[in-house]
Amino acid sequence: MKSKAFYFSFFILHFSFLFAVLPSHAEIRYLTLQQSIDLAREQSYSMRNLREDLKIAEYNLKSTLAGLRTHVDLSLTTPSFNQNIRTWEDSTGVSFYSVKRLDYSGTLTVNQPLITNGNIYWETGVNAYDDYNAFLRSSTLNTRLRFRQPIDALYGYNNVRANLKQARLAYERSQKSLQREELGLVYQISSGYYNLLSQQRGTEIARLDLERQTEANEIAQNKYASGLIKEVDALQMEVDLAEARNSYEVSLINQQASINNFKEMLGIALTDSIVLTDDLSYTPIVVDVEEAVRYALDNRTELRDRDIAIELQNMTIRQTKASGMVRGTLEAYVQKTGTNSIERSNPYTTTLADSYDNFIERPANYGVGLTVTVPIVDFGENRARVRAAKARQQQNIWNREELERSIETETRTAVARLNNNLKRLQLLEQNVSLAEKSFAITRQRFSDGDIDSQTLALERNRLNSAYRNHLSAYIDYQLSLADILRKTLHDYRR
Repeated sequence: MKSKAFYFSFFILHFSFLFAVLPSHAEIRYLTLQQSIDLAREQSYSMRNLREDLKIAEYNLKSTLAGLRTHVDLSLTTPSFNQNIRTWEDSTGVSFYSVKRLDYSGTLTVNQPLITNGNIYWETGVNAYDDYNAFLRSSTLNTRLRFRQPIDALYGYNNVRANLKQARLAYERSQKSLQREELGLVYQISSGYYNLLSQQRGTEIARLDLERQTEANEIAQNKYASGLIKEVDALQMEVDLAEARNSYEVSLINQQASINNFKEMLGIALTDSIVLTDDLSYTPIVVDVEEAVRYALDNRTELRDRDIAIELQNMTIRQTKASGMVRGTLEAYVQKTGTNSIERSNPYTTTLADSYDNFIERPANYGVGLTVTVPIVDFGENRARVRAAKARQQQNIWNREELERSIETETRTAVARLNNNLKRLQLLEQNVSLAEKSFAITRQRFSDGDIDSQTLALERNRLNSAYRNHLSAYIDYQLSLADILRKTLHDYRR
């Protein structure tokens, strides 16, 4: 038999050992539920990954918008030397000779995409080269302005507008995915937080039970020594004390496992210590079911995701229809060119000046044209593709309607569960108060010798059961609130 003093000595040595083996750099974190959620938002793998997805969508949108602006490119060749062998064949046979050429060039290109899916293109440049075989130095000045416009983009499918809209929808989708994942994370962290809180409170209940059983055992042993109770009652008390000690040690093991799991959820080091600061207090909240359904249907990101899918499919339908329409392209250009060749003994400035004079004097080249493609016979291929796209669109519409019904059903169920858990929690609070009073009376009666150890054990089990049931009801209530937040995107606690 172990005395109370011996038990507490064991208890102190046990925890002294735990603190001794903790790394010196371990951090002690005192966490509320909100602090745990904020920590997970910053450090959890899923949230970091989704934030990168949002950045990708944002950069893709910026890239698409930048694609509508003027693009300017400069290409330089400074210089390029080529030497190769050419063949010459005549009546006397085949001969070989070396060809050498040195090129310099520079080209400036300005391209302005149009929102109509066309573009205006301007290119100007200069090219100069030395022909070592012909002993010539030549240069060419050239500038060209071109306009291109697909006419079917004016009444059919506009790729520029479609790409811009798709990029915006993709960015919005990433935002909604991040928001949806945040809500899932809130519920996940809430579940992990209250699971750990349940384990910690369960350990506390087991510790209190062990203390009560130690005290009862000491009373029983003193009574047995005085001949007031039978030996079997004293032995039963020792068995109950061993069971209480074992339950407490098992609770410590389960608590440590929950702590490690929760650290992994938060993305913090396993060497850190966690202390939850929740005091089991709560604010009674009664949720109106119709109001909750309205919040859910207005706020749920899944519905907007279905709307985006419908918009994208509408674009696919228009694109499919456009492939069966009359298509065409309108193109026009104006070009000016100046060229000159002189002996290599002259400087480049001379040939460039002569090329410029030729550029001014020579009349401009120009052209304009319209090409048209008219589908005549496709044996219903395009019509079938359009109908298939419309069938997929109908599926998207039905999926959204079904999602609405599902959201309304699960919201109503969640509200009913929340209100029921609140009533259960309030009822079990009264049970705990009654059980504590009843145990205090029973313990006193055991001390007075009015009841045996079995009656005391039954009353102790009843008290432990009341504690655990109240803790379970509290956890269920808090998780129901987190579930309501996840389903309605409305925080009733604020």
